[in-house]
Amino acid sequence: MASDPQRGTGGNGDPAGAPEDRKPQSDEAHSAFTPPLGVPYPPLPEDEHPTSEFALPEGLRPEAPPEQEGSAFTPPGSTTGQTPLPGGAGQAFTPPHGIPVISLTKEAPWQDRMRTMLRMPVHERPTPQRIEHPEEAGPAVPRVLDLTLRIGEILLAGGEGAEDVEAAMFGVAHAYGLERVEPTVTFTLLSISYQPSLVDDPLTASRTVRRRGVDYNRLSAVFRLVDDITSEGITLEEAYRGLAEIRRNRHPYPSWALTMASGLLSGSASMLVGGGLLVFLAAAAGSMLGDRLAWLASGRGLPEFYQFVVAAMPPAAMGVAFGLVHAPVQASAVITGGLFALIPGRALVAGVHDGLTGYYITASARLLEVGYLIVGIVVGVLTVLYVGLQLNPGLKTIKPQTALAQYNEPLVQIGASLLLAVAFCVLLQQERHTVLVATLNGGVAWVVYGALANVARLDPVPATAIAAGLVGLFGQLLSRYRYASALPYVTAAIGPLLPGSATYFGLLHFAQGNLLDGFASLIKAVSLALAIAVGVNLGSEVARLFLRAPAMGEAGAGRRAAKRTRGF
Repeated sequence: MASDPQRGTGGNGDPAGAPEDRKPQSDEAHSAFTPPLGVPYPPLPEDEHPTSEFALPEGLRPEAPPEQEGSAFTPPGSTTGQTPLPGGAGQAFTPPHGIPVISLTKEAPWQDRMRTMLRMPVHERPTPQRIEHPEEAGPAVPRVLDLTLRIGEILLAGGEGAEDVEAAMFGVAHAYGLERVEPTVTFTLLSISYQPSLVDDPLTASRTVRRRGVDYNRLSAVFRLVDDITSEGITLEEAYRGLAEIRRNRHPYPSWALTMASGLLSGSASMLVGGGLLVFLAAAAGSMLGDRLAWLASGRGLPEFYQFVVAAMPPAAMGVAFGLVHAPVQASAVITGGLFALIPGRALVAGVHDGLTGYYITASARLLEVGYLIVGIVVGVLTVLYVGLQLNPGLKTIKPQTALAQYNEPLVQIGASLLLAVAFCVLLQQERHTVLVATLNGGVAWVVYGALANVARLDPVPATAIAAGLVGLFGQLLSRYRYASALPYVTAAIGPLLPGSATYFGLLHFAQGNLLDGFASLIKAVSLALAIAVGVNLGSEVARLFLRAPAMGEAGAGRRAAKRTRGF
Protein backbone atom coordinates (compact mmCIF):
# COMPACT_ATOMS: atom_id res chain seq x y z
CA MET A 1 0.00 0.00 0.00
CA ALA A 2 1.34 3.40 -0.91
CA SER A 3 1.92 5.60 2.00
CA ASP A 4 0.09 8.94 2.32
CA PRO A 5 2.64 11.75 2.48
CA GLN A 6 0.42 13.65 4.96
CA ARG A 7 -0.11 10.87 7.41
CA GLY A 8 3.41 11.10 8.78
CA THR A 9 2.98 14.73 9.72
CA GLY A 10 0.53 16.79 11.67
CA GLY A 11 -1.55 19.72 10.46
CA ASN A 12 1.48 22.02 10.68
CA GLY A 13 3.98 19.59 9.11
CA ASP A 14 5.10 18.17 12.48
CA PRO A 15 6.04 14.53 12.58
CA ALA A 16 3.38 12.16 13.75
CA GLY A 17 5.49 11.15 16.64
CA ALA A 18 6.02 14.68 17.90
CA PRO A 19 5.65 15.26 21.64
CA GLU A 20 2.26 16.21 23.05
CA ASP A 21 3.37 19.76 23.99
CA ARG A 22 4.27 20.51 20.35
CA LYS A 23 0.81 19.83 19.03
CA PRO A 24 -1.12 22.90 17.76
CA GLN A 25 -3.26 24.69 20.35
CA SER A 26 -5.45 26.57 17.85
CA ASP A 27 -8.62 25.33 16.27
CA GLU A 28 -7.40 26.64 12.92
CA ALA A 29 -5.09 23.58 12.69
CA HIS A 30 -8.10 21.31 12.50
CA SER A 31 -10.35 23.55 10.42
CA ALA A 32 -11.51 22.13 7.09
CA PHE A 33 -11.21 25.63 5.53
CA THR A 34 -7.54 26.06 6.35
CA PRO A 35 -5.37 25.95 3.20
CA PRO A 36 -2.74 23.14 3.12
CA LEU A 37 0.77 23.95 4.12
CA GLY A 38 2.59 25.84 1.41
CA VAL A 39 -0.57 27.00 -0.32
CA PRO A 40 -0.96 30.84 -0.05
CA TYR A 41 -4.20 32.43 1.05
CA PRO A 42 -6.30 33.74 -1.83
CA PRO A 43 -6.61 37.57 -2.05
CA LEU A 44 -9.81 39.19 -0.80
CA PRO A 45 -12.13 40.80 -3.37
CA GLU A 46 -11.82 44.57 -3.56
CA ASP A 47 -15.58 45.21 -3.19
CA GLU A 48 -15.97 43.10 -0.09
CA HIS A 49 -14.92 44.17 3.38
CA PRO A 50 -15.92 42.72 6.75
CA THR A 51 -18.70 44.89 8.20
CA SER A 52 -20.89 44.86 11.30
CA GLU A 53 -24.63 45.22 11.37
CA PHE A 54 -24.10 47.99 13.95
CA ALA A 55 -21.73 49.96 11.75
CA LEU A 56 -22.76 53.52 10.88
CA PRO A 57 -23.91 53.81 7.25
CA GLU A 58 -21.76 55.90 4.96
CA GLY A 59 -22.76 59.59 4.92
CA LEU A 60 -23.91 59.81 8.54
CA ARG A 61 -21.84 61.54 11.19
CA PRO A 62 -21.26 59.79 14.50
CA GLU A 63 -23.30 60.99 17.50
CA ALA A 64 -21.68 63.25 20.03
CA PRO A 65 -20.92 61.61 23.37
CA PRO A 66 -23.70 62.16 25.93
CA GLU A 67 -23.35 65.17 28.17
CA GLN A 68 -22.98 64.75 31.88
CA GLU A 69 -26.42 64.83 33.47
CA GLY A 70 -27.10 67.95 35.49
CA SER A 71 -28.32 68.04 39.07
CA ALA A 72 -31.70 69.32 40.19
CA PHE A 73 -29.97 71.18 43.01
CA THR A 74 -27.43 73.00 40.84
CA PRO A 75 -28.48 76.60 40.06
CA PRO A 76 -28.19 77.78 36.47
CA GLY A 77 -24.88 79.25 35.44
CA SER A 78 -22.84 77.25 37.97
CA THR A 79 -19.62 75.62 36.92
CA THR A 80 -20.28 71.87 36.85
CA GLY A 81 -17.73 70.92 34.25
CA GLN A 82 -20.21 70.33 31.42
CA THR A 83 -20.79 72.28 28.26
CA PRO A 84 -24.41 73.39 28.04
CA LEU A 85 -26.25 72.61 24.86
CA PRO A 86 -27.65 75.43 22.74
CA GLY A 87 -30.91 76.78 24.10
CA GLY A 88 -30.30 75.40 27.57
CA ALA A 89 -31.19 71.82 26.60
CA GLY A 90 -28.70 70.45 29.09
CA GLN A 91 -30.63 71.95 32.03
CA ALA A 92 -33.19 69.20 32.16
CA PHE A 93 -34.14 69.60 35.81
CA THR A 94 -34.35 73.40 36.10
CA PRO A 95 -37.14 75.78 35.06
CA PRO A 96 -36.95 77.04 31.47
CA HIS A 97 -35.82 80.49 32.62
CA GLY A 98 -33.65 79.33 35.49
CA ILE A 99 -34.22 79.46 39.22
CA PRO A 100 -34.98 83.03 40.32
CA VAL A 101 -32.22 84.34 42.54
CA ILE A 102 -33.41 86.39 45.51
CA SER A 103 -30.87 88.54 47.26
CA LEU A 104 -31.66 89.25 50.88
CA THR A 105 -30.44 92.82 50.68
CA LYS A 106 -32.36 96.01 51.18
CA GLU A 107 -33.18 96.39 47.49
CA ALA A 108 -36.90 95.78 48.05
CA PRO A 109 -39.19 95.80 51.12
CA TRP A 110 -38.91 92.62 53.16
CA GLN A 111 -42.67 92.03 52.75
CA ASP A 112 -42.24 91.58 49.00
CA ARG A 113 -39.08 89.51 49.35
CA MET A 114 -40.52 87.12 51.92
CA ARG A 115 -43.92 86.88 50.23
CA THR A 116 -42.18 85.93 46.99
CA MET A 117 -40.23 83.19 48.75
CA LEU A 118 -43.30 81.90 50.58
CA ARG A 119 -45.09 81.40 47.27
CA MET A 120 -42.17 79.46 45.83
CA PRO A 121 -41.99 75.68 45.94
CA VAL A 122 -39.74 74.53 48.76
CA HIS A 123 -37.09 73.07 46.43
CA GLU A 124 -36.76 76.40 44.57
CA ARG A 125 -36.20 78.60 47.61
CA PRO A 126 -32.66 79.98 47.81
CA THR A 127 -30.32 79.08 50.63
CA PRO A 128 -30.33 81.60 53.50
CA GLN A 129 -27.62 84.22 53.17
CA ARG A 130 -26.88 84.64 56.84
CA ILE A 131 -24.31 87.15 58.02
CA GLU A 132 -21.92 85.33 60.33
CA HIS A 133 -21.08 86.99 63.65
CA PRO A 134 -17.93 86.01 65.56
CA GLU A 135 -19.76 85.88 68.89
CA GLU A 136 -22.35 83.42 67.58
CA ALA A 137 -21.36 79.83 66.87
CA GLY A 138 -24.52 79.08 64.92
CA PRO A 139 -28.28 79.55 64.99
CA ALA A 140 -29.84 78.46 68.27
CA VAL A 141 -32.91 76.83 66.79
CA PRO A 142 -35.22 76.99 69.87
CA ARG A 143 -34.43 80.66 70.44
CA VAL A 144 -34.91 81.55 66.78
CA LEU A 145 -38.30 79.81 66.76
CA ASP A 146 -39.28 81.57 69.99
CA LEU A 147 -38.28 85.00 68.60
CA THR A 148 -40.19 84.26 65.41
CA LEU A 149 -43.37 83.37 67.29
CA ARG A 150 -43.15 86.42 69.56
CA ILE A 151 -42.83 88.75 66.57
CA GLY A 152 -45.74 87.04 64.82
CA GLU A 153 -47.85 87.33 67.97
CA ILE A 154 -47.45 91.12 68.13
CA LEU A 155 -48.26 91.51 64.45
CA LEU A 156 -51.35 89.28 64.55
CA ALA A 157 -52.63 90.84 67.79
CA GLY A 158 -52.23 94.29 66.21
CA GLY A 159 -54.52 93.41 63.31
CA GLU A 160 -51.97 92.64 60.60
CA GLY A 161 -53.08 90.34 57.77
CA ALA A 162 -52.20 86.65 57.95
CA GLU A 163 -50.09 86.84 54.79
CA ASP A 164 -47.84 89.59 56.17
CA VAL A 165 -47.55 87.79 59.51
CA GLU A 166 -46.39 84.62 57.75
CA ALA A 167 -43.96 86.65 55.64
CA ALA A 168 -42.47 88.27 58.76
CA MET A 169 -42.09 84.92 60.55
CA PHE A 170 -40.49 83.34 57.51
CA GLY A 171 -38.14 86.29 57.07
CA VAL A 172 -36.90 86.15 60.68
CA ALA A 173 -36.30 82.39 60.60
CA HIS A 174 -34.66 82.57 57.17
CA ALA A 175 -32.39 85.41 58.25
CA TYR A 176 -30.97 83.30 61.07
CA GLY A 177 -30.14 80.38 58.83
CA LEU A 178 -33.20 78.14 59.20
CA GLU A 179 -33.81 77.00 55.65
CA ARG A 180 -36.67 74.46 55.78
CA VAL A 181 -39.23 76.41 57.81
CA GLU A 182 -42.99 76.55 57.36
CA PRO A 183 -44.94 79.15 59.39
CA THR A 184 -48.69 78.78 59.82
CA VAL A 185 -51.08 81.53 60.96
CA THR A 186 -54.69 81.23 62.04
CA PHE A 187 -56.89 83.65 63.95
CA THR A 188 -55.57 82.81 67.43
CA LEU A 189 -52.79 80.26 66.83
CA LEU A 190 -49.28 80.66 65.45
CA SER A 191 -47.02 77.73 64.69
CA ILE A 192 -43.74 77.19 62.90
CA SER A 193 -42.06 73.94 61.87
CA TYR A 194 -38.37 73.50 61.09
CA GLN A 195 -36.77 70.40 59.59
CA PRO A 196 -32.95 70.42 59.74
CA SER A 197 -32.62 67.89 56.91
CA LEU A 198 -34.65 65.37 54.98
CA VAL A 199 -33.73 62.59 57.39
CA ASP A 200 -34.16 64.50 60.68
CA ASP A 201 -37.35 64.89 62.64
CA PRO A 202 -38.99 68.33 62.37
CA LEU A 203 -39.14 70.73 65.30
CA THR A 204 -42.48 72.48 65.82
CA ALA A 205 -43.35 75.35 68.16
CA SER A 206 -46.63 77.20 68.60
CA ARG A 207 -48.02 80.21 70.43
CA THR A 208 -51.59 81.27 71.18
CA VAL A 209 -52.75 84.89 70.78
CA ARG A 210 -55.10 85.43 73.72
CA ARG A 211 -55.28 89.23 73.79
CA ARG A 212 -55.61 91.58 70.85
CA GLY A 213 -55.22 95.31 71.04
CA VAL A 214 -54.86 98.27 68.72
CA ASP A 215 -51.44 99.89 68.85
CA TYR A 216 -50.05 100.83 65.46
CA ASN A 217 -47.04 102.45 67.12
CA ARG A 218 -45.91 99.04 68.34
CA LEU A 219 -46.83 97.51 64.98
CA SER A 220 -44.57 99.93 63.12
CA ALA A 221 -41.72 99.27 65.56
CA VAL A 222 -41.99 95.52 64.94
CA PHE A 223 -41.89 96.12 61.19
CA ARG A 224 -38.66 98.07 61.60
CA LEU A 225 -37.23 95.29 63.75
CA VAL A 226 -38.05 92.68 61.09
CA ASP A 227 -36.45 94.90 58.48
CA ASP A 228 -33.27 95.15 60.57
CA ILE A 229 -33.19 91.37 61.01
CA THR A 230 -33.74 90.53 57.35
CA SER A 231 -31.70 93.34 55.81
CA GLU A 232 -29.08 94.48 58.33
CA GLY A 233 -28.34 91.06 59.83
CA ILE A 234 -28.45 92.02 63.52
CA THR A 235 -27.54 89.34 66.03
CA LEU A 236 -30.07 87.25 67.90
CA GLU A 237 -29.32 89.02 71.17
CA GLU A 238 -29.81 92.42 69.55
CA ALA A 239 -33.14 91.25 68.14
CA TYR A 240 -34.29 90.10 71.58
CA ARG A 241 -33.28 93.42 73.12
CA GLY A 242 -35.16 95.30 70.41
CA LEU A 243 -38.27 93.20 70.99
CA ALA A 244 -38.08 93.80 74.74
CA GLU A 245 -37.86 97.56 74.17
CA ILE A 246 -40.92 97.42 71.93
CA ARG A 247 -42.89 95.60 74.63
CA ARG A 248 -41.82 98.10 77.29
CA ASN A 249 -42.74 101.16 75.24
CA ARG A 250 -45.76 103.07 76.46
CA HIS A 251 -48.64 104.06 74.24
CA PRO A 252 -48.02 107.39 72.49
CA TYR A 253 -51.33 108.84 73.72
CA PRO A 254 -52.81 108.74 77.24
CA SER A 255 -56.27 107.38 78.00
CA TRP A 256 -57.86 110.82 78.29
CA ALA A 257 -56.61 111.65 74.78
CA LEU A 258 -58.29 108.48 73.48
CA THR A 259 -61.56 109.51 75.08
CA MET A 260 -61.34 112.99 73.55
CA ALA A 261 -60.51 111.46 70.18
CA SER A 262 -63.60 109.25 70.42
CA GLY A 263 -65.74 112.33 70.97
CA LEU A 264 -64.04 114.20 68.11
CA LEU A 265 -64.65 111.24 65.81
CA SER A 266 -68.38 111.06 66.55
CA GLY A 267 -68.82 114.82 66.32
CA SER A 268 -67.04 114.97 62.98
CA ALA A 269 -69.10 112.07 61.64
CA SER A 270 -72.30 113.86 62.63
CA MET A 271 -71.17 116.87 60.61
CA LEU A 272 -70.65 114.66 57.58
CA VAL A 273 -74.37 113.85 57.53
CA GLY A 274 -75.65 117.38 58.20
CA GLY A 275 -75.22 118.11 61.89
CA GLY A 276 -74.44 121.53 63.28
CA LEU A 277 -72.50 122.69 66.32
CA LEU A 278 -75.06 121.45 68.86
CA VAL A 279 -75.23 118.09 67.11
CA PHE A 280 -71.42 117.95 67.17
CA LEU A 281 -71.33 118.55 70.92
CA ALA A 282 -74.14 116.08 71.65
CA ALA A 283 -72.56 113.33 69.55
CA ALA A 284 -69.17 113.95 71.14
CA ALA A 285 -70.59 113.81 74.66
CA GLY A 286 -72.48 110.58 73.97
CA SER A 287 -69.45 108.91 72.41
CA MET A 288 -67.11 109.90 75.26
CA LEU A 289 -69.56 108.55 77.82
CA GLY A 290 -69.85 105.31 75.88
CA ASP A 291 -66.06 105.04 75.67
CA ARG A 292 -65.69 105.36 79.44
CA LEU A 293 -68.40 102.76 80.06
CA ALA A 294 -66.65 100.39 77.65
CA TRP A 295 -63.36 100.87 79.52
CA LEU A 296 -65.18 100.11 82.77
CA ALA A 297 -66.70 96.93 81.32
CA SER A 298 -63.31 95.88 79.99
CA GLY A 299 -61.74 96.38 83.40
CA ARG A 300 -64.39 94.10 84.93
CA GLY A 301 -63.51 91.37 82.44
CA LEU A 302 -66.69 91.45 80.37
CA PRO A 303 -66.44 89.98 76.83
CA GLU A 304 -66.03 92.37 73.93
CA PHE A 305 -69.61 91.75 72.80
CA TYR A 306 -71.01 93.36 75.97
CA GLN A 307 -68.48 96.16 75.75
CA PHE A 308 -69.96 97.13 72.39
CA VAL A 309 -73.50 96.86 73.77
CA VAL A 310 -72.61 99.24 76.60
CA ALA A 311 -70.68 101.61 74.29
CA ALA A 312 -73.59 101.87 71.83
CA MET A 313 -76.19 102.90 74.40
CA PRO A 314 -74.98 106.42 75.41
CA PRO A 315 -74.81 107.84 71.84
CA ALA A 316 -78.28 106.45 71.11
CA ALA A 317 -79.63 107.82 74.38
CA MET A 318 -78.06 111.21 73.66
CA GLY A 319 -79.72 111.22 70.25
CA VAL A 320 -83.13 110.36 71.68
CA ALA A 321 -82.79 113.07 74.33
CA PHE A 322 -81.66 115.56 71.70
CA GLY A 323 -84.72 114.68 69.62
CA LEU A 324 -87.05 115.46 72.52
CA VAL A 325 -85.77 119.05 72.60
CA HIS A 326 -84.85 119.69 68.96
CA ALA A 327 -85.86 118.27 65.58
CA PRO A 328 -85.92 114.46 65.37
CA VAL A 329 -83.87 114.64 62.18
CA GLN A 330 -80.98 116.14 64.17
CA ALA A 331 -81.30 113.25 66.61
CA SER A 332 -80.58 110.90 63.74
CA ALA A 333 -77.34 112.79 63.01
CA VAL A 334 -76.29 112.39 66.67
CA ILE A 335 -76.87 108.62 66.65
CA THR A 336 -75.19 108.23 63.24
CA GLY A 337 -72.10 110.01 64.52
CA GLY A 338 -71.94 107.66 67.49
CA LEU A 339 -72.09 104.61 65.22
CA PHE A 340 -69.05 105.76 63.25
CA ALA A 341 -66.90 105.28 66.34
CA LEU A 342 -68.18 101.73 66.89
CA ILE A 343 -68.31 100.09 63.45
CA PRO A 344 -65.39 97.60 63.31
CA GLY A 345 -64.05 98.68 59.94
CA ARG A 346 -60.49 97.64 60.75
CA ALA A 347 -61.45 94.03 61.50
CA LEU A 348 -63.71 93.92 58.43
CA VAL A 349 -60.93 95.05 56.09
CA ALA A 350 -58.49 92.55 57.61
CA GLY A 351 -61.01 89.70 57.31
CA VAL A 352 -61.80 90.38 53.67
CA HIS A 353 -58.09 90.79 52.89
CA ASP A 354 -57.32 87.37 54.41
CA GLY A 355 -60.11 85.81 52.39
CA LEU A 356 -58.92 87.35 49.12
CA THR A 357 -55.34 86.19 49.74
CA GLY A 358 -56.37 82.59 50.46
CA TYR A 359 -56.36 82.43 54.29
CA TYR A 360 -59.94 81.28 54.59
CA ILE A 361 -59.87 80.02 58.18
CA THR A 362 -58.50 83.29 59.52
CA ALA A 363 -60.87 85.27 57.28
CA SER A 364 -63.89 83.30 58.51
CA ALA A 365 -62.94 83.84 62.14
CA ARG A 366 -62.40 87.58 61.66
CA LEU A 367 -65.66 88.06 59.78
CA LEU A 368 -67.48 86.08 62.47
CA GLU A 369 -65.97 88.42 65.06
CA VAL A 370 -67.18 91.40 63.03
CA GLY A 371 -70.67 89.85 62.98
CA TYR A 372 -70.71 89.47 66.75
CA LEU A 373 -69.58 93.05 67.31
CA ILE A 374 -72.20 94.43 64.92
CA VAL A 375 -74.89 92.41 66.70
CA GLY A 376 -73.72 94.00 69.96
CA ILE A 377 -74.10 97.47 68.42
CA VAL A 378 -77.56 96.55 67.12
CA VAL A 379 -78.67 95.31 70.55
CA GLY A 380 -77.46 98.44 72.31
CA VAL A 381 -78.96 100.92 69.83
CA LEU A 382 -82.28 99.09 69.40
CA THR A 383 -82.76 98.85 73.17
CA VAL A 384 -82.48 102.63 73.48
CA LEU A 385 -84.56 103.30 70.36
CA TYR A 386 -87.46 101.18 71.63
CA VAL A 387 -87.45 103.19 74.85
CA GLY A 388 -87.17 106.43 72.86
CA LEU A 389 -90.18 105.55 70.71
CA GLN A 390 -92.26 105.25 73.85
CA LEU A 391 -91.08 108.61 75.16
CA ASN A 392 -91.23 110.46 71.82
CA PRO A 393 -93.88 109.06 69.45
CA GLY A 394 -92.65 111.48 66.77
CA LEU A 395 -89.72 109.17 66.09
CA LYS A 396 -92.13 106.63 64.60
CA THR A 397 -92.94 108.79 61.60
CA ILE A 398 -89.66 110.52 60.76
CA LYS A 399 -87.79 109.70 57.55
CA PRO A 400 -84.26 110.90 58.28
CA GLN A 401 -82.76 109.28 55.19
CA THR A 402 -84.46 111.86 52.98
CA ALA A 403 -83.08 114.87 54.83
CA LEU A 404 -79.61 113.46 55.47
CA ALA A 405 -79.18 112.26 51.89
CA GLN A 406 -79.80 115.78 50.56
CA TYR A 407 -77.02 117.34 52.64
CA ASN A 408 -74.16 118.47 50.40
CA GLU A 409 -71.74 121.04 51.79
CA PRO A 410 -68.34 120.17 50.31
CA LEU A 411 -66.17 122.46 52.43
CA VAL A 412 -67.82 121.45 55.71
CA GLN A 413 -67.73 117.78 54.84
CA ILE A 414 -64.08 117.87 53.75
CA GLY A 415 -63.12 119.54 57.02
CA ALA A 416 -65.17 117.00 58.95
CA SER A 417 -63.52 114.11 57.09
CA LEU A 418 -60.07 115.44 57.98
CA LEU A 419 -61.01 115.75 61.65
CA LEU A 420 -62.49 112.26 61.59
CA ALA A 421 -59.27 110.81 60.14
CA VAL A 422 -57.18 112.59 62.80
CA ALA A 423 -59.37 111.15 65.55
CA PHE A 424 -59.00 107.67 64.08
CA CYS A 425 -55.22 108.06 64.05
CA VAL A 426 -55.21 108.84 67.76
CA LEU A 427 -57.54 105.95 68.59
CA LEU A 428 -55.30 103.58 66.64
CA GLN A 429 -52.23 104.76 68.59
CA GLN A 430 -50.34 105.71 65.44
CA GLU A 431 -46.92 107.28 65.35
CA ARG A 432 -47.10 111.03 65.13
CA HIS A 433 -45.21 111.30 61.85
CA THR A 434 -47.88 109.14 60.13
CA VAL A 435 -50.88 111.20 61.29
CA LEU A 436 -50.59 113.94 58.66
CA VAL A 437 -50.24 111.55 55.74
CA ALA A 438 -53.12 109.35 56.90
CA THR A 439 -55.31 112.42 57.43
CA LEU A 440 -54.66 113.69 53.92
CA ASN A 441 -55.38 110.23 52.56
CA GLY A 442 -58.76 110.26 54.31
CA GLY A 443 -59.55 113.71 52.96
CA VAL A 444 -58.73 112.61 49.41
CA ALA A 445 -60.95 109.57 49.85
CA TRP A 446 -63.92 111.72 50.84
CA VAL A 447 -63.31 114.19 47.98
CA VAL A 448 -63.30 111.34 45.47
CA TYR A 449 -66.42 109.79 46.99
CA GLY A 450 -68.25 113.13 47.04
CA ALA A 451 -67.33 113.89 43.44
CA LEU A 452 -68.57 110.50 42.26
CA ALA A 453 -71.70 110.22 44.40
CA ASN A 454 -72.91 113.83 44.55
CA VAL A 455 -71.61 115.35 41.31
CA ALA A 456 -71.44 112.40 38.91
CA ARG A 457 -74.52 110.78 40.54
CA LEU A 458 -72.81 107.40 40.73
CA ASP A 459 -74.28 104.75 42.97
CA PRO A 460 -72.77 104.92 46.50
CA VAL A 461 -71.44 101.35 46.41
CA PRO A 462 -69.10 101.69 43.38
CA ALA A 463 -68.22 105.24 44.46
CA THR A 464 -67.16 103.88 47.85
CA ALA A 465 -65.17 101.07 46.24
CA ILE A 466 -63.27 103.51 43.99
CA ALA A 467 -62.47 105.85 46.88
CA ALA A 468 -61.34 102.93 49.05
CA GLY A 469 -59.20 101.65 46.17
CA LEU A 470 -57.32 104.94 46.10
CA VAL A 471 -56.83 104.70 49.86
CA GLY A 472 -55.34 101.24 49.48
CA LEU A 473 -53.17 102.34 46.55
CA PHE A 474 -51.68 105.35 48.36
CA GLY A 475 -51.32 103.43 51.60
CA GLN A 476 -49.41 100.61 49.93
CA LEU A 477 -47.08 103.00 48.11
CA LEU A 478 -46.38 104.95 51.30
CA SER A 479 -45.71 101.80 53.29
CA ARG A 480 -43.23 100.53 50.70
CA TYR A 481 -41.52 103.90 50.61
CA ARG A 482 -41.08 103.87 54.40
CA TYR A 483 -40.54 100.09 54.73
CA ALA A 484 -43.45 99.95 57.17
CA SER A 485 -46.93 98.47 57.52
CA ALA A 486 -49.72 99.79 55.32
CA LEU A 487 -52.32 99.70 58.11
CA PRO A 488 -51.45 103.12 59.66
CA TYR A 489 -51.94 104.77 56.26
CA VAL A 490 -55.12 102.89 55.36
CA THR A 491 -57.26 102.18 58.42
CA ALA A 492 -57.73 105.77 59.55
CA ALA A 493 -58.26 106.98 55.98
CA ILE A 494 -61.30 104.75 55.41
CA GLY A 495 -63.06 106.25 58.43
CA PRO A 496 -65.09 108.85 56.44
CA LEU A 497 -66.36 106.07 54.16
CA LEU A 498 -67.84 103.84 56.89
CA PRO A 499 -71.58 103.14 56.47
CA GLY A 500 -72.74 104.71 59.71
CA SER A 501 -75.89 106.36 58.32
CA ALA A 502 -77.05 103.23 56.45
CA THR A 503 -76.63 101.18 59.62
CA TYR A 504 -78.66 103.65 61.66
CA PHE A 505 -81.44 103.79 59.06
CA GLY A 506 -81.77 100.02 59.20
CA LEU A 507 -81.96 100.00 63.00
CA LEU A 508 -84.49 102.84 63.01
CA HIS A 509 -86.70 100.98 60.53
CA PHE A 510 -86.57 97.91 62.77
CA ALA A 511 -87.57 100.02 65.76
CA GLN A 512 -90.45 101.52 63.75
CA GLY A 513 -91.64 98.08 62.66
CA ASN A 514 -90.64 98.45 58.98
CA LEU A 515 -88.78 95.19 58.62
CA LEU A 516 -88.44 95.24 54.83
CA ASP A 517 -87.01 98.75 54.81
CA GLY A 518 -84.74 97.79 57.70
CA PHE A 519 -83.34 94.78 55.89
CA ALA A 520 -82.84 96.86 52.75
CA SER A 521 -80.84 99.48 54.69
CA LEU A 522 -78.72 96.87 56.44
CA ILE A 523 -78.00 95.12 53.14
CA LYS A 524 -76.88 98.47 51.76
CA ALA A 525 -74.65 98.97 54.81
CA VAL A 526 -73.10 95.52 54.30
CA SER A 527 -72.56 96.28 50.61
CA LEU A 528 -70.79 99.54 51.45
CA ALA A 529 -68.62 97.80 54.03
CA LEU A 530 -67.62 95.08 51.57
CA ALA A 531 -66.95 97.72 48.93
CA ILE A 532 -64.52 99.39 51.33
CA ALA A 533 -62.74 96.14 52.13
CA VAL A 534 -62.49 94.94 48.53
CA GLY A 535 -61.48 98.39 47.30
CA VAL A 536 -58.64 98.66 49.82
CA ASN A 537 -57.35 95.20 48.91
CA LEU A 538 -57.63 95.89 45.18
CA GLY A 539 -55.80 99.18 45.55
CA SER A 540 -52.98 97.42 47.39
CA GLU A 541 -52.65 94.83 44.64
CA VAL A 542 -52.64 97.54 41.96
CA ALA A 543 -49.83 99.29 43.84
CA ARG A 544 -47.73 96.14 43.65
CA LEU A 545 -48.02 96.19 39.88
CA PHE A 546 -45.91 99.35 39.86
CA LEU A 547 -43.35 98.01 42.32
CA ARG A 548 -40.29 96.05 41.26
CA ALA A 549 -40.52 92.65 42.88
CA PRO A 550 -37.35 90.65 43.62
CA ALA A 551 -35.74 89.04 40.54
CA MET A 552 -38.04 90.85 38.16
CA GLY A 553 -35.14 91.40 35.79
CA GLU A 554 -35.27 87.74 34.74
CA ALA A 555 -37.86 86.51 32.34
CA GLY A 556 -40.57 84.52 33.97
CA ALA A 557 -39.50 85.42 37.49
CA GLY A 558 -42.42 87.66 38.37
CA ARG A 559 -44.54 87.64 41.46
CA ARG A 560 -46.18 84.28 41.96
CA ALA A 561 -49.86 83.99 42.75
CA ALA A 562 -51.09 81.93 45.66
CA LYS A 563 -51.54 78.35 44.44
CA ARG A 564 -54.12 76.96 46.83
CA THR A 565 -57.16 76.16 44.72
CA ARG A 566 -57.52 75.68 41.00
CA GLY A 567 -61.11 74.50 40.67
CA PHE A 568 -60.21 70.89 39.85
